[in-house]
Amino acid sequence: MSASAYGNLGPQSTVGDILRHPAFAGFSRLILPWDDRSYDERLPLSEIGSLLPYHTHVDPETVASALNDMIDDAAIGRKVFYSFYSEAQVQQEPARKHTGLFFFRGRPGAPFAVICPGGGFSYVGSVHEGFPYAAAIRSKGFNAFVLRYRVGHGGTRATEDLAAALSYIFRNAAALAVGTTGYSLWGSSAGARMAAAIGSYGAGRYGGIEVPKPTAVVMAYTAHSDYSSAEPPTFVVVGEQDGIAPPASMERRVDALRRSGTEVEYRKFKDLGHGFGPGIGTSAEGWIFEAVRFWEKTAKGGQK
Repeated sequence: MSASAYGNLGPQSTVGDILRHPAFAGFSRLILPWDDRSYDERLPLSEIGSLLPYHTHVDPETVASALNDMIDDAAIGRKVFYSFYSEAQVQQEPARKHTGLFFFRGRPGAPFAVICPGGGFSYVGSVHEGFPYAAAIRSKGFNAFVLRYRVGHGGTRATEDLAAALSYIFRNAAALAVGTTGYSLWGSSAGARMAAAIGSYGAGRYGGIEVPKPTAVVMAYTAHSDYSSAEPPTFVVVGEQDGIAPPASMERRVDALRRSGTEVEYRKFKDLGHGFGPGIGTSAEGWIFEAVRFWEKTAKGGQK
């Protein structure tokens, strides 16, 4: 198929345009948040925030731009979606058919980030908290993966999917052309719980292979309070008006990590509640690039 067939999307495009786009053939439903839910295919991307009840400040231009990054890659023959479970594993647990990795390629051999969007373990908000993050991270030369994980089964199953995805990346690093030294884990809300759990206890605890802990964990607005005695450097963001993951709950974990000697950077943004994602047009705009700089700094300092 010619590159001209891979037309780009905009806020006026519809959910149906995503579902039928040739760049997303075979996995288009996994771009959208809900499993086994029928969609109004006439819904424009300008209203896609209506599919994300736990999220705010969804910017349609940013959503479309990140989707177009994948479309442009597919148009030049780059693979943008990878299944990390085998067919036998999916047969064993059919819900695994709803999993996979979306790949935003940076420099060959550069470190990678794995991004876990939120959604209360009910849906996966990749269009707001996954693909836009990955596009921003890739713009700085890094490789970025967005995780589609199982929902409706709680945090443990979702974290097992993250461990399986990490194992897949490490096993296939040469073919993917990613560096395995100095990787980072990113998560928002429910996704931040998953990233933090692997940061605390490692992929092996959740059924993955034993791999080094991440150089940095980036956590957005989660009430996750658990921590270990050897945490990776951690970057934390929250809105001051968040009623789901109140700043006070996040600050208790930040204080505990600092007391244990973990390097932490903490940002609290004015006039924001839960689920602001990249924060386009808000006091949080640009936080992703601050987190990338933190990751770069910790990576240069060596694995903790």
